[in-house]
Amino acid sequence: MFISVALGAFGAHALKKRLPADMLGIYQTGVQYQMAHGLGLLLTALIPGSLAFGPLLYAAGWLLFAGIVLFSGSLYALSLSGVRKLGAITPLGGLCFLAGWALLAAAVLRN
Repeated sequence: MFISVALGAFGAHALKKRLPADMLGIYQTGVQYQMAHGLGLLLTALIPGSLAFGPLLYAAGWLLFAGIVLFSGSLYALSLSGVRKLGAITPLGGLCFLAGWALLAAAVLRN
C-alpha cells in the first residue's frame, strides 16, 4: 500500500504535466486498484491462519498479489509507454482479483 501511495503521488505531481489525460486516468486506475487490493492482502494477513482456512487464505493472498502485478502493472506500463497491446494483460489481473476475493470469502464462510 506504501507503493500505491508513492505511485499515486508520483502520478499526481510528476506525470500530470507529462501524460495526456486519458493515459493519466489509466495510471490512476492502476493506483486505485493497487490500493484496494493491498487492503485485501492486509485482510488475508489479519484473519487467523488456522488450519481450516490456511490454504485458502494463502492462495487468496497470492492471487491478490498476482492481480496487483498483472492488473495495476499493465496499466502503469500502458500509460507510461503508450503501448496499447499491454492492455491485453489487464483482464488476467482482474481474473486473479476475482479469484482471490472468492477464495477469501470461501475461507471466511468455511469457518
